[in-house]
Amino acid sequence: MEAGQRAAELAGPLELLPPVDFCCAYGSSLLPNNTDKTSMVDYILGVADPVQWHAENLERNGHHYSKWMARLGPTAVNWVADRIGVGVHFNPFVVWRDKNIKYGVVRMHDLAMDVLTWNRFYLSGRLQKPVHFIVDNWDIRKVNLLNLKAATSASLLLLPAKFSEEDLYATICGLSYKGDLRMLFAEDKNKVKNIIRGSFTLFQSMYKPILEEYASEGLLKITLESHHDKFEQDCGSSATNNHLCSLPWAIQSQLSLKHKMNAEGIVKPCNIVASRELAASLVTNTSRRIVMMSSGRQAISGLIATGGVNAARYFSRKLSKAWKSRTA
Repeated sequence: MEAGQRAAELAGPLELLPPVDFCCAYGSSLLPNNTDKTSMVDYILGVADPVQWHAENLERNGHHYSKWMARLGPTAVNWVADRIGVGVHFNPFVVWRDKNIKYGVVRMHDLAMDVLTWNRFYLSGRLQKPVHFIVDNWDIRKVNLLNLKAATSASLLLLPAKFSEEDLYATICGLSYKGDLRMLFAEDKNKVKNIIRGSFTLFQSMYKPILEEYASEGLLKITLESHHDKFEQDCGSSATNNHLCSLPWAIQSQLSLKHKMNAEGIVKPCNIVASRELAASLVTNTSRRIVMMSSGRQAISGLIATGGVNAARYFSRKLSKAWKSRTA
């Protein structure tokens, strides 16, 4: 399928919905190596005012929502997403032509904040992996470059002095899954491997400019072997502090809590760790804690918002995929 035709097909479901400021499609169904034709296409929709958007969408597509959420109305839909979840309301199992789709609705401000700060490490984690941008009125794609650089720096802190291109992308991909409660029992154990295998060239196009920038700064040495790059990185204190400076606020603020302030009451993130091992440990533990809290909140929010039938249906599909991966 040609790129233009594919883009038009992915944008098709937007005809059903009120206008949005941002839309991207993602998920295993879009991977070239996907053989499960029943898998849903997933969307993230960014809107300026979720209450207003849900009010209009309930008039157009009330059947997309669980019966009890439709009765409670748009304010309740948004309250559950914000106060219980992490700001995203999902409608799964929406039929579009011959496909099932799932779309999540988020306030644009919350999307931008997560991408820039990792305060939820939920949508920012999704955008560290290949997605198909469909609508982007707020230039989230440009803002996301900071997210990609932060993911690269965090991953380099976790990797040894020498590593492969596959190692790097797997580490980046795994950042937002460590601590995700779904990975314990309801996700394919080969999820990260499948994502990398199915979209390797897309990862290359996303991260190559950042890697070349780091190479020009002397943080990396890149050599090409068998069509894939091999890397050797500087693991000294200066390089470690450089990577720490590239991490977003949610990580830096938590790292700073573990160290004393200076005489002026200021902690400089670039100087807060004495060793690379400590930096790696702090990044791992902090990101895992954020992901665990967000995934737990979103799971409870999804259970409430989608209702028992849809929740059971969605959960059974996840369990089935997880079971197949563990018995293969």
